[in-house]
Amino acid sequence: MPDSATIWTVIVALGVVTYLIRFSFIGLMSGRETPPWALRLLRYVPVSILPALVAPAILWPPATGGEPDLARGLAALVTLAAGAWSRSAPLAFIAGLIALLLLLRFI
Repeated sequence: MPDSATIWTVIVALGVVTYLIRFSFIGLMSGRETPPWALRLLRYVPVSILPALVAPAILWPPATGGEPDLARGLAALVTLAAGAWSRSAPLAFIAGLIALLLLLRFI
């Protein structure tokens, strides 16, 4: 285990780097018009981040020790189908949650 000075150094360094990354977009771009090609690309950021956050929990769930689980996979498919059918993220989340709870109970 690293000593506390090393841990705090890493935490502060990561905070500074994160601030500089955000400042490069917010601080340096303020007062300027964003190019149309950048606006077009930024529309896809939320759509790509959510699957990147959720996929590891489906493929390697910590609750099962990293082993794929049929219930979580099927619940992910139900969520995907509900989202495609309804075009509503909250409805898809609720359908996936209900499916996961039912599948965990009965599988």
